[in-house]
Amino acid sequence: MTGSYGVLLTTVRLRLRRFTTDDVPRLVELDSDPEVMRFLTGGRPTPPATVRDEQLPRILDGYDRHPGLGRWAAEDTVDGAFLGWFALDPSDDGTGPELGYRLRRAAWGRGLATEGARALVDHAFTLAGVRRVWAQTMAVNVRSRAVLAKAGLRYVRTFHLDWPDPIAGTEHGEVEYELLRADHLPPCGPGRR
Repeated sequence: MTGSYGVLLTTVRLRLRRFTTDDVPRLVELDSDPEVMRFLTGGRPTPPATVRDEQLPRILDGYDRHPGLGRWAAEDTVDGAFLGWFALDPSDDGTGPELGYRLRRAAWGRGLATEGARALVDHAFTLAGVRRVWAQTMAVNVRSRAVLAKAGLRYVRTFHLDWPDPIAGTEHGEVEYELLRADHLPPCGPGRR
């Protein structure tokens, strides 16, 4: 359940809240940065109509269908600036939510991805029935892999998919990480690192 104004949780530097229709320009801007999209689309931006007509409606619909899960706008707790998003997306097979995040380049290199990922992992294991949190990224995405490891997830496997329009690095495969409830260590206080 989310608190006031749709806030899911707050960390030392991040506030994760529900998206609204007012966030379309923020999402379009985020997905327009070639470096942000490098390991997702090879740097190609997401068309604004896709954000507005497909992605955001799916995000908004998910809040009621999967309480406590979904995609959350990340804001700076000091000035309220939009930093990107974090997600615990429900998996189709019910094995546990998929951890994800996408941050503006201005937020990179400050430990915010790790801070938000850890907070969402901790949140996931407070939800009834969640036994596993998992994530996938390209094998060559070393920064994202480091965040997953710092958030407590462990490398499971490397696998290869057939993409209709492969991007640079695809030949090295995808990697999967996971954390099981039995292996989860509860947080040790604010700003845990």
